[in-house]
Amino acid sequence: MKQFQFDYKNNDNLVSYLKRIKQWCQTTVVSNVLFQIYTESLDKDMLNGICDTIKKEMPDALYMGCSTNGNIIMGDKSDDSVSIVCTAYEYPSTQIMVLQYHLDAESALDVACDLNKHVRTNSWVKSIMTFTTMRGMSMTEYCEELGMLPKNVVFCGGGAFSGDINDNAAVVFSSNGEVSDHAAVFLLTGGDDYYVEALHVTGWKPLGRYLLVTKAKGEMLYELDGKPAYETYSKYLDIKNDDDFFFNTLEFPFLYELNGQDILRAPIDSGDDGSLTMTADIAENVKARIAYGDPQTILQSVHDAAYSFQPFIPEAITVFSCAGRRTFWGDDEIGNETHPFQSLAPTSGFYTSGEFLRTGDYVNQHNVTLVVEAQREGGIEGKTMAHVDTSNDGFSGKVSMIKRLATFIQAATEELEQANKKLETMAITDGLTGLYNRAEIQNRITDNARENGVGAHGIMNTGASLIMMDIDDFKAVNDNYGHKEGDIVLMGLADMLKETVGKDAPDASIGRWGGEEFMVLLPTSNLEKATMISENIRKNFNEIEFELAGHRTISLGVTEMIAGEDADLACMRVDGALYEAKRSGKDKVVQA
Repeated sequence: MKQFQFDYKNNDNLVSYLKRIKQWCQTTVVSNVLFQIYTESLDKDMLNGICDTIKKEMPDALYMGCSTNGNIIMGDKSDDSVSIVCTAYEYPSTQIMVLQYHLDAESALDVACDLNKHVRTNSWVKSIMTFTTMRGMSMTEYCEELGMLPKNVVFCGGGAFSGDINDNAAVVFSSNGEVSDHAAVFLLTGGDDYYVEALHVTGWKPLGRYLLVTKAKGEMLYELDGKPAYETYSKYLDIKNDDDFFFNTLEFPFLYELNGQDILRAPIDSGDDGSLTMTADIAENVKARIAYGDPQTILQSVHDAAYSFQPFIPEAITVFSCAGRRTFWGDDEIGNETHPFQSLAPTSGFYTSGEFLRTGDYVNQHNVTLVVEAQREGGIEGKTMAHVDTSNDGFSGKVSMIKRLATFIQAATEELEQANKKLETMAITDGLTGLYNRAEIQNRITDNARENGVGAHGIMNTGASLIMMDIDDFKAVNDNYGHKEGDIVLMGLADMLKETVGKDAPDASIGRWGGEEFMVLLPTSNLEKATMISENIRKNFNEIEFELAGHRTISLGVTEMIAGEDADLACMRVDGALYEAKRSGKDKVVQA
C-alpha cells in the first residue's frame, strides 16, 4: 500500500501529480487506485473539473470526496482549500468498491438496508468508510440499522461540512455519483491480505454530578433534572446565552453513555426557553455529566491511541476529527492531535460535522471526537515497527493544574454521591436485618394496590399477593437466652427470606413489619404460588438450628390482593390470616 498526499493548486498542478502517480504505478504491481478529495470549497464547477481530470488521466481509478471544515494531510492541517490523497493498493487480493446513495430523512433507513445487503453479498468486505451529508438530520435509526452489518466489518467515517462552521451547506461526491448536498458515499475495502483497525478518542473527562435528561427530542435538549437545560451552564459555569455561547461551551460538552460507549454532545445554541440545540440526537432518561477539556489530558488520550496502533504497523491512517476540536485547539495547535499518528504512517483526513464508528454491535454517532482508522496490506512479518513521536507536544512529563483540580472535584463529587446513596438506603431499610423497614414495605404495598386498582371491585387480581409471618414464642427466646440471641434469630429469618423468596419470586419485596413480624409483597404471584412460597419459608426456617435457641417455628398468613381494594384492607386481611395460624396451633400457613 502506497499513499500520495498533496494539495490541489490548479488543474495543471493536478495533472503533473497524476502523471507522477501513473509512472510509479507502472513500476510495481497495483491492484486498485483510490483518490480521496477533501475540500473546504463548495464550488461544484471546480470539483467536477478535478473529478474529470482524474477520470481522464487515470480512468480505472475510483474516487470519493466531501466538503470539510479543514483538510488533514501528512498529519497536519492543510493551509489549502482542497487536498487530495491517492492510495495505491499493491496486493492482488485487495478489493475496493465505491457506492453513492441519495440520503435524506425519508431514505436513510433504505440506504442503510441496501448497504447491508451489498456487504452480505460481498463476503470479502472488511471495512466501510463513509463520507455523508448529515446536518439537520436525525441519524439515530440510520445508525441502528448500520449496526446490523456483519460483526467483522469495521465501520467509520465523518459528516461533510463546510469551511464556515456556521454554514449547514455540505456536499459529497464519488466516481459512482455526482456532487450532491444530500448523499452518502461508502468505500468498501477488503480481501485476504487487507487488515484494518479503528478506534475513537475523546479526551474530555466527566466533571461533577450526574444530571438526568428529563426532556429531549432529537437534537433538542429541553430539560435536565426537570429544569431548563441552559440553567446548567448558567448556574455552574456562568456561561451567558449570547453570541459566544458555542465557543464558551465547547470546552464543556455533555458526556453520557450510549451503547456502552462514552459519547460527547456539544450544545451549539441556546433558545429563549432555556433549551439547547445539540450537535446530534440525545435520548431522554439517560444520565449525563458535564465534561471538561484540558489540553494535556486530551493529548495524553491521543498518545495512548497512537501507541495502541504501534504493533499493528499501519501503512496508512485516516482521521475524522470533529470541527469542534479544531475550534478548541485553534489552527496553530490542532496538529498536536494528528502528529503522533503521522509518526506511524501517512495520515490524512478532515474536520467533520460528526464522526461515526462501529464498536461492538453498534454504530455510534460521535461529536467532539477523533475517529481513527489504520489499514495495512499483508502481514507484519519482516516489517519495522515505527514509534510514536510526542516530542513536539510541549507537555511531556507534566501534570496540569486543571487536571489536578478536576480530579479533586470529581473525587469529592463521587464521595458525596456515595454518601447520599447510603443515606437513601438507610432511610428505607431496617438497621438489624437489612430488609425494607415498615414504612418502605407499606409504601410498596400501597403503590402496588394503586397500580392494580383497575377493574371491578371484588374481582380477584391474580397479579399480587401478601405473606405476613411471625416467629412463634419469640418472647421466650429473649427471656431465656437474651436479646442478643433474639437478634440472631431475627437475622437468621431475614437471611433465609432473602434466599428462599429471592429464588422463588425475584421481583418480591421483603420487609420487617415490626418486632418479630415480617411482610412479603409478591407482585406477580397468585394465591396458589404465594401459598407454596409460604410453605417453603416455614419449612426452611424450621431447619435452621440456632446456637442457643435451637430450632424455632413460624406462623404465616397469605392472601391475594383484590382489584380496587385499599392496601390497608389487604394488610388487615393477611394479618387476620396470621392471627388464625397463631390461634389454631402455630407453625402453619393459613390462607385468607
